[in-house]
Amino acid sequence: MGDYVPVAEGPYSYVTSAAVTGGQLVELTGNNTVQPASVTSQQVVGVAAFDAASGARVTVFDIDKLHETIVSAAGTLAAGNPVKAGAAGTLQEYIVGTDPVPSFLGVCEVGATAGNLARWKGY
Repeated sequence: MGDYVPVAEGPYSYVTSAAVTGGQLVELTGNNTVQPASVTSQQVVGVAAFDAASGARVTVFDIDKLHETIVSAAGTLAAGNPVKAGAAGTLQEYIVGTDPVPSFLGVCEVGATAGNLARWKGY
């Protein structure tokens, strides 16, 4: 087997297929394109670094970092809760045994109520 070197180690640059806001979870929508993640998305690739209009380039930080993301209107997160994508690139609790396994993103480290920033670590 030959040697291998990863293409990149992040953060990564994508083209937006819809407007994004810095701090939103983003999901793949095609080759090297992203948009704000939808509820229980299984295509989340990271967190947008800044606001970008549709068709613009945006930097995206990997999931496996420590992030702060707005909690969705669907409820409150507590430290230790598993997390997934909420509506419009927000964050909400992942329900073990109910939500699809690939939608699990990580664990909440500092909880928050709806509309506020929760700190979470992705896997």
